[in-house]
Amino acid sequence: MQPGGDPFHDQRRSGRIVNISSVVGQIGNMGQTNYAASKAAIMDSRKAWPGGRFKSITVNAVAPGFINTGMTAILPDKVKELFLQQIPLGKMGDREDVAEAFTGSVRGIQYVTGQVIHVNGGLYM
Repeated sequence: MQPGGDPFHDQRRSGRIVNISSVVGQIGNMGQTNYAASKAAIMDSRKAWPGGRFKSITVNAVAPGFINTGMTAILPDKVKELFLQQIPLGKMGDREDVAEAFTGSVRGIQYVTGQVIHVNGGLYM
């Protein structure tokens, strides 16, 4: 920082924090108390971080729902059918959907902070 510069707009004191959470942090999931609690904590902690001393740091969380991954690929078809019935868009998301939420939070969105970006096809609104 240059002498006499503004410490709140110094480029070295700016940035983006984007945490990964899950729709389960909002809606819960039977048998996953520890997972749901940890993802809910991530969502809630992002409310405490924005602002403060460094006003040019944004903090958001991305909360994916059911996404086409190796983890969801091994689920039995009957289980997939049950959760697809709960998703208004009627399909699982892709990894690219989640990646777009992250890159938008990091690159393009500068006036959004303390938010959860839900990527879940409408499962949780």
